[in-house]
Amino acid sequence: MGSGSRGVLLFKSSSSLVSLSPSLASTQLSRFGFSKSIATSKVYRMAATDASSSSSSSVSDGHCINPLDSSSASNGTAFSSSASSAIDFLSLCHRLKTTKRAGWVLRDVKDPESISDHMYRMGLMGLIMADVPGVNRDKCIKMAIVHDIAEAIVGDITPSDGIPKEEKSRREREALDHMCKLLGGDARAKEIGELWMEYEENSTPEAKIVKDFDKVEMILQALEYENGQRKDLDEFFESTAARLKPMVAEIAGKFQTDLGKAWAAEIASRRKKDN
Repeated sequence: MGSGSRGVLLFKSSSSLVSLSPSLASTQLSRFGFSKSIATSKVYRMAATDASSSSSSSVSDGHCINPLDSSSASNGTAFSSSASSAIDFLSLCHRLKTTKRAGWVLRDVKDPESISDHMYRMGLMGLIMADVPGVNRDKCIKMAIVHDIAEAIVGDITPSDGIPKEEKSRREREALDHMCKLLGGDARAKEIGELWMEYEENSTPEAKIVKDFDKVEMILQALEYENGQRKDLDEFFESTAARLKPMVAEIAGKFQTDLGKAWAAEIASRRKKDN
């Protein structure tokens, strides 16, 4: 909660859970026998996100309890242990913010995007996509966030590096295993590993959509660099067949989903107008 946010005090009356703003807390709680110091203490202020589910956990024997209180020995130990793994993992992921996408570097693009820039906009694609029957949108967002995560260790390997596809995959899997172990190998690490593998194997509807997002984001970025830096990046459009000659036949060659084809066609049409 920000410094300017207004807290909410929860307490239980005889029949229901009641939420009060700080300005009303002292006056109203005195009616129920609470002291002024308790009524105004910030320790007892909390956000009321789900009153029905909070009533049993937030209130006990007429006293207010902070559900975010980590003073218990068990919680404190668990958070301390997981915090170490989390910060180690996040520190490693910092490389995703500082490693530039190799394709743009090789084409002398000024101030090229980082790997995390690319993944972030793909995550936004999942966030704004229309509902597709049989597709879990939240899963698409998560998959977009982790699909290139192994590049924090191996870097952005491109075809120009001359590394066989099988070797590239082996290196990335090894890197991912290391990152999941660094995270502690718990449920979150397992989820990241499964999402990454699902994407790599292109084995689900969500993977196919995110594979299309990967190409769509690339050609959109190429269009933006063309417009902003007056560069000819036609090879990136050629690599995804996102051209208008004829539009439907060309785009269908690389994109697997109707959503991907529609977005790619829109980008290609804008490129034709701008050029």
